[in-house]
Parts: sequence; structure tokens; C-alpha cells
Amino acid sequence: MLEEFQKHIEINFKNLIKDKFLLACSGGLDSTVLVDLCAKLKLDFVVAHCNFNLRGDASNADEDFVRNLATHNDKIFLVTNFDTTGYVEENKVSIQIGARELRYRWFAEKMRKNDIKTLVTAHHVDDSLETFLINLSRGTGIDGLTGIPEKTDTVSRPLLRFSRSQILEYAQSQKLQWREDGSNADTKYLRNKIRHEIVPLLKDLNPSFLKNFTKTQDYLSESAALIDSQVKELKSRLFQENNGIVRISIAELMKLEPISAYIHALFRDYGFTEWNDVENLLSAMSGKEIHSKTYRLLKDREFLLLTKIKEESDVQFLVKEEQTEVLEPIQLKIETVHDLSIKNKHTLYIDKKALKYPLTIRKWKNGDYFYPLGMKGRKKLSKFFKDEKVDVVAKEQQWLLCSGEEVVWVIGRRADERFKVTKNTSEILKFTLN
Repeated sequence: MLEEFQKHIEINFKNLIKDKFLLACSGGLDSTVLVDLCAKLKLDFVVAHCNFNLRGDASNADEDFVRNLATHNDKIFLVTNFDTTGYVEENKVSIQIGARELRYRWFAEKMRKNDIKTLVTAHHVDDSLETFLINLSRGTGIDGLTGIPEKTDTVSRPLLRFSRSQILEYAQSQKLQWREDGSNADTKYLRNKIRHEIVPLLKDLNPSFLKNFTKTQDYLSESAALIDSQVKELKSRLFQENNGIVRISIAELMKLEPISAYIHALFRDYGFTEWNDVENLLSAMSGKEIHSKTYRLLKDREFLLLTKIKEESDVQFLVKEEQTEVLEPIQLKIETVHDLSIKNKHTLYIDKKALKYPLTIRKWKNGDYFYPLGMKGRKKLSKFFKDEKVDVVAKEQQWLLCSGEEVVWVIGRRADERFKVTKNTSEILKFTLN
């Protein structure tokens, strides 16, 4: 196996030959073998171990074992201890998810501090098969069926082409010792049930099952890459972003066949999992909307509007008289000028003497009104937005520049008549929206 592993590294993981990496080691069979293989190839790595404190003295014995393993191979040893139970209770997640979140967060922190770009884990082909079956049972689609990726920007899994039986055979031939985690035999966990009850049956059906499974994974990965390329091209054409709002033509979406498959591919990255809800939105009344945990999708006439969900805030931002710029919630440059040189919606000229300081910048709300520049009389902002065909999301994101309770500028759209520059103006202020 060592010779095969070496060829695999030389061909597919050249980054592990030239750069130092972090090797995650639990002390179990797989990671112990990985440490031994990498050490025999004289690769430059740091051994990292997480003590989750879930098995009492056994957890501490695991830590001691990995420390001795690192010392034996003359490698730096990094270790951390987690209050996993407390984390799980506080975040209301399972033990498996909690442990995963804790360890990968710690790995990332250690990689940053030690200027290490790659984490190496001991996942093998049996792990990939178990993940495949778990995702198959959950209906995750083609992405879930491609299994565990062999390499990402930050993680390498050089054992993913080897089976558990190959790893065990190597460990026994080299007379390696390792730690056994008793919880791995507990079939109350889904992965363990698949590992001990389902996978053996599949292997019995066909002695070449794992080999054929690996081929299938390769085919699925290639198919997924083709789909991703098509979806990327579609998004560049259909998803038009401006000021944080993505506008998607419903008419263009309706041309896609099969539409359900395209909707799944186009909107999955935004957390939408109920594809029927997205599809039904296409024919819904204007104003109808649906939400994922992080995004909002709204029907606005002939378009879907996609935006990130943000926390609502009634906060006001003060603008003092001596200020020459505003950095939040938007960027404004403030200067004194002598004439009205540039005229556009992003530039405001006002009579400074008409202002009451400090000015405020706030979101618009129902009941707000102003006196649109160039018009007689006042107008409610809600009516102004309707006449200007401002969509729902843009209205919600609209900021106002105010003097006391009076609107000076519907920022980026229209100034107020009451603050305009006249022949009697002695000091002109220019606001420029970046």
C-alpha cells in the first residue's frame, strides 16, 4: 500500500510534497495509518488532535496516544479540549454536528496561526460510500451523491481511493497500534448502522462493489461539473444584480425545461429547498414572497427579486455640521461649492441655511412625505415610489436625509423643494452619493 500511496501523492497531491500541512489524527485506525504513511514518505506535517471529552478516561487516553505517535515520528503535536456537551446543548445540534463544527473551526484557526494552507484527513472510500447512502436516504440530489470530495482549496483526502480493508491490512502488516472508539459500534447512529449492517451486504452482492462505486462517483462528479458549468452560465445571464438586489426575469425562467430541475439548480445555493414553493411563486400575485434562512425571494410584477435577509433596524445616523463625509449606513461626500456644476440623481445641492443640525439619515416609513423638487405641494413617499415604479425591496432599502422631521433628500432619487438653492442662497452644500 505504501508504494501505491506514494504514486498517488506524486500524481494527485503534489501540494503535500512541497508544503507543510496539518494532519487531523483521532488515534483511530485510519488516521494512525495516515500518519505512518506520511511519515515514511518524509512529508512535512503537524499532527492535530481534538479531545471532545465525551468518553471520560478513554478520551484522555486517545490524546496521550496521539501525542506519543507524534513524538515517535518527530512531529509537532497540537491538541485542544472541547466542552462538546455544553456546545451541543447551547447550540441545539447533535453530538456529531457539534463535534464537526468545533473541530473544523479549531483546525482553521491553527492553520491561520501556523501559516498552513492544507488540512489532511483520513477519509477513505468506505466513508464516501456511507456518506453517499446517507445523502441518498435524505434526497439531497446529485451534489449529495458525488460523495466526499478528494480535494478542495483547503482540505486534502489522500486515502479516499483506499478501502477500510486495505488500511487495516496495512496496519496489521506494519504491526501498528491504534485506538478503538467503542461508540463506532453503536448502531443507534445512522452512519454506524449503514457501516455495520448495510455496507457488508452490498459488498457481499459484488466483490467489486467498492471499485465500481468509485467509478460511479467519478461519473457523477463529472456530470455535476457539467451541470455547474451550465448553471453558472445561466446565472450570469438571468441573475442581474444591482445594489444588493438580484432581479430575475420570470419570462426567461418559464422558458427553461424541465423547469423544476433548473429551479433546483439555480436557487439551491440560496437555501431554498422546497422547489415547488419557488416554482409556484412564478405564477403568484405580485408581492408574494418566500424565505430561506438567509435569503428572501419576492415576486414583483415580471421579476423575482432575490435579497439577503437583514435584521430590521430603526437606528438613525447623525450628520454633524463639521462633517465632510458619511461612511455609514451609506457613503456621502459633503463639501461647500460655489455653483451647481454636476446635476444627477446621485448629487444634491442645498441651501445650508435652510438646514437644522444635526441632520439624520434613516430608513423611510409609512406616513413620510416630502415636497418633490420642481413640483408644487407635498407628496407621500409611498405614492412617489409607486409612480416611480420602485420595487418592494428597493423601497425597504431606501434611505432619507432629514433635517429635523423634514425630508431633505430621498437619497439617490429626488430632492426636496424646500431646501433648493435659490438666488438668495449664500452658502451651497453639495452631497455626493458614492
